Amino acid sequence: MSSKKRYNSLDNYFKNTFGEKIYKVSLDGGFTCPNRDGTLSTKGCIFCSESGSGDFAGSRRLSITEQIEEQLKLIENKFPSGKVIAYFQNFTNTYGDVEYLRKIYYEALSHPRVIGLAIATRPDCLGDNIIELLNEINNKYFLWIELGLQTINEKVAKIINRQYPLKTYEEAAEKLKKYNIKFVTHIIVGLPGEEEDDPLNTAVYSEKCGTWGIKIHLLHIIKNTELEKFYKENELKIQKKEEYVKKVVKILQNISYNIVIHRLTGDGNKETLAAPLWSLNKRDVLNSIEKEMKAENIYQGGTKF
Repeated sequence: MSSKKRYNSLDNYFKNTFGEKIYKVSLDGGFTCPNRDGTLSTKGCIFCSESGSGDFAGSRRLSITEQIEEQLKLIENKFPSGKVIAYFQNFTNTYGDVEYLRKIYYEALSHPRVIGLAIATRPDCLGDNIIELLNEINNKYFLWIELGLQTINEKVAKIINRQYPLKTYEEAAEKLKKYNIKFVTHIIVGLPGEEEDDPLNTAVYSEKCGTWGIKIHLLHIIKNTELEKFYKENELKIQKKEEYVKKVVKILQNISYNIVIHRLTGDGNKETLAAPLWSLNKRDVLNSIEKEMKAENIYQGGTKF
């Protein structure tokens, strides 16, 4: 099985599904979040940036079509003509009037290079009318939904101000599975108050709930966020690269190879990142993960095939 990739990457999935490389273009749909607008809280999750964790998305001053064109220009040298996924990334992208959602989703899908949508949201923002719209789109286009679970440790969830219980994620997962809508679960490694195996347990739990994919993030401490303030006030230690790598490899070893791995580390913005600074070298982090897997003969789902 030497020809088999050590983990089932999104790039690998795209090539097997579409027969070609696919890129994502990140869009700003003009949303906010119930955890910011006062519905649940005004502070948001403590790790979230001012841009709603969408630092590389298009500008909300532009239309969806204009944003797609702008994002395509950024990748035209390496990807001049291929197909893309329109990724509604920052804030909560189902938090709005369903007709507005319909308008912007279909505007993105009308672009000739867009083959599908990825929509990041909260599990508590998937009402029945939203699910109906997503089901409609899913029946005609390629679609996945991203859910920001982050952790199954409820004490940690309170520290990060997630503002919804675990049961809400489970209910959202059941709704999406009912209509065969693929969903991806976000997991953060290194959260304050985290137990050693919390990231692993979160990944295993999300697989049991039916997640199609997983996004693993390291905890980025962004300047001028509640998280930076929390770390300074509590004098908490910064996660080391070696610790992060071992936790990620442990996750991969213990989840099925069928789970699509959308991310193994984060993209830090050097202008706003306070720590850990080693995470700015994304290629080095990915190489370290692959090196660790090779050294221990570890594949996603086990140690060998």
